[in-house]
Amino acid sequence: MVKLRRSRVEPPPEVCPLGECMSLISGAWSPHVIWYLRDGPRRFGELRADIKGVSAKVLTARLRQLERDGVVIRREVASSPPTVEYALSELGAELRPAIAAIVDVGHRLKRRN
Repeated sequence: MVKLRRSRVEPPPEVCPLGECMSLISGAWSPHVIWYLRDGPRRFGELRADIKGVSAKVLTARLRQLERDGVVIRREVASSPPTVEYALSELGAELRPAIAAIVDVGHRLKRRN
């Protein structure tokens, strides 16, 4: 029987930072929402038009979850008719480079096929 070697890698903290970050962006359509909010606030209808294939129900649920997680800020705009805008919070803005890197890799993977 082969002897099990002791790991030289320092164990991760109790709450894994990678897991914490991935939990924010792992939901269906979450990376898309962050991507389309990267340049500024968007209204619900604009986001729905941007994100092809998402239903209104799913987009609403995703926006609510991202708001609870502190990634997105929801702001009611006093207009006629009243509208709502969504924007990235400071935390959401910190995720932009990670999402952009994933998109870049995706482009390279598409060219490879």
